[in-house]
Amino acid sequence: MASARRARLCYHGTMSILLVPGYMLDETLWDDVSDRLAPYGPLVHADLRHDSTIDAMARRALDSAPPSFVLIGFSMGGYVAREILRQAPERVRALVLIATSTRADSPAQRQRKGVIAKAAPSVSFSGLSRTAIATSLHPKEGNNEALIDKVRAMGVRLGGDTFRRQSVLERAGDLELLHQIRCPTLVIAAAQDRLRSLDESEEMHAAIPGARLVVIEDSGHMIPLEAPERLAGVILPWLDGVLR
Repeated sequence: MASARRARLCYHGTMSILLVPGYMLDETLWDDVSDRLAPYGPLVHADLRHDSTIDAMARRALDSAPPSFVLIGFSMGGYVAREILRQAPERVRALVLIATSTRADSPAQRQRKGVIAKAAPSVSFSGLSRTAIATSLHPKEGNNEALIDKVRAMGVRLGGDTFRRQSVLERAGDLELLHQIRCPTLVIAAAQDRLRSLDESEEMHAAIPGARLVVIEDSGHMIPLEAPERLAGVILPWLDGVLR
């Protein structure tokens, strides 16, 4: 907490943090780290509910964002965050990419999206399946009903229309563009992530000039929910260093 107090004194409350959630997740994804981030300045949440392309999501986020900000993207939100940076590089003071990738959709992912795209809009949606949610967690959390219910509740709040839009969203690979990133960048991976491999984080780290890579042990994909204290413990000292 001392570092957070120093940050508040140093930045005089003028710095904002733009938080970009992942697939079928809302602003409550960040609840357990918000108190640690808040001393750095206002927290702003990107709204990914309404758009069907990464480009449009980025434009909407920029329309509601302050003139300059630290940008933090989780999973799918990492793709959106990098597009935000490409659209307005002068506004981003630092970039944090959590449990995300630079790779394009795999053939299996494209096939799954095709099935969802053909489904009737009238098909009811009651949140992500228990199996899908459990796969996103560390194996030891597979029976953590409170955590599973929290993830499912986010999807229920977002609703079926958002589910269909986000499920068919095209994630194009952007590895060849990462050398253009010029702001300080922190890449964070989870050691037991079953959705995004460590190789994916390592290739981002290698491609972004001057980036730092940190691996959080004993966590699955959902780092902000599974290991919020350790996540904040990585991000905050890094921000102190690059923004002082």
